[in-house]
Amino acid sequence: MSQPCLHLRLISVLLLCCILFASHVLMITALVCRPDQIQALVQFKNEFESNGCNRSDYLNGVQCDNSTGAVTKLQLPSGCFTGVLKPNSSLFGFKHLRYLNLSHNNFTSSSLPFEFSSLKRLEVLSLSSNGFIGQVPSSFSNLIHLTHLNLSHNELTGSFPLVKNLTELSFLDLSYNQFSGTIPSDLLLTMPFLSHLDLKKNILTGTFEVTNSTSYRLVYLSLGQNQFEGQILKPISNLINLNHLDVSSLNTSYPIDLSIFSPLKSLLVLHLSRNSLLPASLNSSDIPLSLESLVMPRCDITEFPNILKTLLNLQHLDISSNIIKGKVPEWLWKLPHLSLVNLVNNSFTGFEGSSDVFLNSSVQLLDFAYNSMTGELPVPPPNIIYLSAWNNSFTGNIPLQVCDRSSLTVLDLSYNKLTGPIPQCLSNLKIVNLRKNNLEGSIPDEFYSGGLTQTLDVGYNRLTGKLPRSLLNCSFLRFLSVDNNRIDDTFPFWLKALPNLQVFTLRSNRFFGHLSPPDKGPLSFPELRILELSDNNFTGSLPPSFFVNWKASAIKVDEDGRIYMGDYKHAYYVYEDTLDLQYKGLFMEQGKVLTSYNTIDFSGNKLEGQIPESIGLLKALIALNLSNNAFTGHIPLSLANVTELESLDLSKNHLSGTIPRELGSLSFLAYISVAHNQLKGEIPQGPQFSGQAETSFEGNAGLCGLPLQGTCFAPPEQQPEEEDEEEEEEVLNWKAVVIGYGPGLLSGLLLAHVTASYKPKWYLKIVGLDKPKEVKPVRLFMSLDSRWDSYNNHVESESDT
Repeated sequence: MSQPCLHLRLISVLLLCCILFASHVLMITALVCRPDQIQALVQFKNEFESNGCNRSDYLNGVQCDNSTGAVTKLQLPSGCFTGVLKPNSSLFGFKHLRYLNLSHNNFTSSSLPFEFSSLKRLEVLSLSSNGFIGQVPSSFSNLIHLTHLNLSHNELTGSFPLVKNLTELSFLDLSYNQFSGTIPSDLLLTMPFLSHLDLKKNILTGTFEVTNSTSYRLVYLSLGQNQFEGQILKPISNLINLNHLDVSSLNTSYPIDLSIFSPLKSLLVLHLSRNSLLPASLNSSDIPLSLESLVMPRCDITEFPNILKTLLNLQHLDISSNIIKGKVPEWLWKLPHLSLVNLVNNSFTGFEGSSDVFLNSSVQLLDFAYNSMTGELPVPPPNIIYLSAWNNSFTGNIPLQVCDRSSLTVLDLSYNKLTGPIPQCLSNLKIVNLRKNNLEGSIPDEFYSGGLTQTLDVGYNRLTGKLPRSLLNCSFLRFLSVDNNRIDDTFPFWLKALPNLQVFTLRSNRFFGHLSPPDKGPLSFPELRILELSDNNFTGSLPPSFFVNWKASAIKVDEDGRIYMGDYKHAYYVYEDTLDLQYKGLFMEQGKVLTSYNTIDFSGNKLEGQIPESIGLLKALIALNLSNNAFTGHIPLSLANVTELESLDLSKNHLSGTIPRELGSLSFLAYISVAHNQLKGEIPQGPQFSGQAETSFEGNAGLCGLPLQGTCFAPPEQQPEEEDEEEEEEVLNWKAVVIGYGPGLLSGLLLAHVTASYKPKWYLKIVGLDKPKEVKPVRLFMSLDSRWDSYNNHVESESDT
């Protein structure tokens, strides 16, 4: 290297060091913190695993006093810390703290330390969603300067916390814990400044005392999902300044008369879910006319509430999961500010008025799924964002006006009887679900570059033609289902270019050709976890390296921490993807898709040759179905490496040899079928095999042992030495193929193996036709009926937030 170049490089390095040093100094200077305080902050961070945030993120939530340099505010970023908060933590050395927010960090299994009481200058203390357990220390009552206390979304127990001395509190949130007992009768008297009180979802009983309404500043009161008695409503009606009231799931023996809320003239939000309401009061005009949000799901309402006519300020209406019959009245859509309407799970038969009944409506989110509506689908409202009509009996064509609704993001018309073509504007929509209709023609080849489509489900229709090549423009596409149609095409290898595709199902179409032609390269998608190709006409054999570089080789937790696939990013709706799956010999229709679920289904084709030994690389695979093909050779020994496997179906092939005893090491394997092959020898014994039905092994003349009738009277014939050598040679050849991909692959496999121990598991019991003797953990899907529950829970949690 020349001398001038060396000097330039040294100068560059020095400049970089100066910049880094200057930025560090500026950061600390901006905090105006003493060096000992900075050191204590670093020490506090080092007490926990803090991969969720770097030093800069951490210090951004710190403020220090301008004159003393002492830390006065500490707000941790969400997901920053993981670990146990100990009583001797350096946190409790910050004696000048006035503001402390540790919410949304993982202190699981930590008790609330008594030492919080040493932070006597605290005015704001927020410990929400931290995983704290046990009782609230009595010493919390010593924090007499607190104005804001949030302990919500933990696992705290015991009686109502001692907050009597906290006379300056204006905000108190104890919701989503396990507190029990009664509320102190003088609670409001001892807290004259209290404006926000949230006790939702605990185990509290008794009533709520209100003695003098004029002195109370309470504007937000949430008591829902406890065990309060119905008499609680009488004193609440004296809180005339309330604008938000949640009294869902009260313990009443009589229906609630809505006129009891008439004194609350400032009320904007009223939650009454899971209560019985007096039918006559649903037609009364005594309810506060100021209401903007009225939530009444599961209230046994049988007729449409005429009381809504007078609520001209109403924006949000939820009357889902009731038993309302007949047609939705036309006057509802004339309410001038109505923006969100949830009519899910009733017995509505349609809408009053013409198909243009929504044309002048201000509604943006409209859900009338799971009813008994017939006739043509109405033209969507002009500003619609979310439209869900799934599981009705609508007929006719999809209104062309959906293409004129520029704000439309989610369109779910699945499980209806719609006919005609698919609209040409799918690229404009984020979620499109047209499953189980009678739609005809081909999928429009109109997906433009930069299209927003994430979910496209057109399964169970009468679609023909080929898959549109313009799908390549949908870089956000993560869920694609075209199953049970009449699409006639070769396998779309070109879809490998989609960076986010996770679920792809082609089941029951007319796809044909090889899955591994030499000119197409390996069949590996960057993010694919579920591949369903069953019941088509795919032919040919699969090379030994077929499964190298597949996504299912790595175990990865969803980066957002979500259990199910879907769209959770909108403030007012949740959409969760659903999928039909054959699993453990059962067919499951429209189950919610676990983000941890990995499956391959090539069943019902004409594939031949040996099952690739590289199948053993798919460490995260949970279900494998290769049944109803023409595979030959042995069951791969490498399947023993697929440690997450729960369901294995190799039935109705031409497999030979014995069942590998190594499969007994698969601790999650709860279903196996090798029926109707040419296997021989004794069925391996152990919980993975003894719990299976006899039908899982039938049709193999050479097999013996339980659960088949009879026993093996003589040891099975040993395989010829040449056959053993041939099998060993095949495995070695496969290993050579893997090694050929370089050390990066092997390092990745090692990392996946290590990561597996940290992978969370979700369980759900299922009783099938063949009940196993030993109950095994099973990770499955939630039922179709839970879709509106997820919506309701999401809306409730968002309103809580």
